[in-house]
Amino acid sequence: MTVEMNTKFTFIQPVDILRSIPQYHIFLEACLALWFVWFIGRKYFGNHRKIPSEEEVERKLAEWRPEPLINNPQTNHPSLNPRSVTSRAGKRIVVDGKDCLNLGTHNYLGLTENSEIERNAIAAVRKYGVGSCGPRGFYGTVDVHLELEERLADYTDTEEAVVYSYGFSTIASAIAAYCKRKDLIFVDENVNFAIQKGLDATKANINYFKHNDVNDLSDLLKKQAELDERNPKRAARTKRFLIVEGIYMNTGCICPLPELVALCRKYKLRIFVDESISFGTLGEHGKGVTEHFGVPRHEIDMIMGSLDWAIGSIGGFCVGTSFVIEHQRLSGLGYCFSASLPPLLTAAAITSLEIMKNNPEIFKSLKDNCLAMNDGLRKIHCLECSSFPESPVKHVYLKNRMNRATEQELLSSISDRCIENNLAVITPVYLEVEKNLPRPSLRLCISAVLDKDDIDFALNVLKNCAEQVLSARIEMNQEIFK
Repeated sequence: MTVEMNTKFTFIQPVDILRSIPQYHIFLEACLALWFVWFIGRKYFGNHRKIPSEEEVERKLAEWRPEPLINNPQTNHPSLNPRSVTSRAGKRIVVDGKDCLNLGTHNYLGLTENSEIERNAIAAVRKYGVGSCGPRGFYGTVDVHLELEERLADYTDTEEAVVYSYGFSTIASAIAAYCKRKDLIFVDENVNFAIQKGLDATKANINYFKHNDVNDLSDLLKKQAELDERNPKRAARTKRFLIVEGIYMNTGCICPLPELVALCRKYKLRIFVDESISFGTLGEHGKGVTEHFGVPRHEIDMIMGSLDWAIGSIGGFCVGTSFVIEHQRLSGLGYCFSASLPPLLTAAAITSLEIMKNNPEIFKSLKDNCLAMNDGLRKIHCLECSSFPESPVKHVYLKNRMNRATEQELLSSISDRCIENNLAVITPVYLEVEKNLPRPSLRLCISAVLDKDDIDFALNVLKNCAEQVLSARIEMNQEIFK
């Protein structure tokens, strides 16, 4: 059988093909072709640049005037004029050659001068050297790190602890490990800079409430609950957090923890507490703000803290349930990518915890000194202190409020005069980019090793120096307006 098939072929002319192509395609292809021709021609046939002579180079270098990185720098800024410390930062400290009573460093328990800690740190140097030279996951974990984490968990009555090599990165990394984009975070407006940097890294939705104002936080949560009712699907996917400090670094005030925990239960928030200052200072056994208020530890999702202050070492830690803490070992950037805490500082922290555990009377001494200093500050009529009476950090302000620059100038003058009179106090320095820039103040750090004579001396010097500086300013203003 033969099947005859007729096949018809249609030939398309090149003109028809060009007409079918969109004009912008032709334009783009022409531009690409021209650019290719220009590139090849420039590379292989272009004129080579003439190499300048040494005389021309020297002349141009002599004429070059680089633009400054910072215009009009503040030559009197404290960071450009640091004071020189030439002694150990213990109960006393030598500042610019002056032997001073030290109220400037956060040595709350006086452990920086403890001989037992010093001996154990020296023994650790002889055994392990001065550093680990690697992150915890890459041969940076030493047996003393595991021991410190075990001791911290035991001391704080929690399931597990994780130790970082730096206190600032602990706070910033721990927050970013859990809080992510589109999460909802409620934060006190006066939180420290480490928390602020942790919040920046989350890219979450941040709601600030007034400092230590439970009512303002409650109002924010009520408004959010109303929004959640309108969009229940989105609300079910949104994680919510509350972040506060046990004692606020920028004000010295204590957080109202029982009321905050009640709101967290009601509105289903996870609560993180930075106890960098309150750990080792508050409570009968120095366990922090939870012990002070009698709040069960399981009510707090995570407690963060620093080893730089009461412990007298360097580093930071987080404690909580194993489910929460283990997450940081793979997602806490400061844990994963920073060299681990040097073994000598780890050994020092272990010894500090042992001293705190075996000597609970040290916390009673610290509390008494804080209360005595608080009572004395109230009697200085030109100054005021709104910090928590039992807080080891006292922020002292001028009673008569002025503009920020004037207050900063006067307080710096008071600090300088105090140092001249053998009392080391400082004015805290803040970055201009910080959220809700704190009011200028003098920051006093109280220690358990102070006695009554030390406190009386500090109060007398502070009172006299403040009165002298303010009297001189009043006389100067009177001269100006004559």
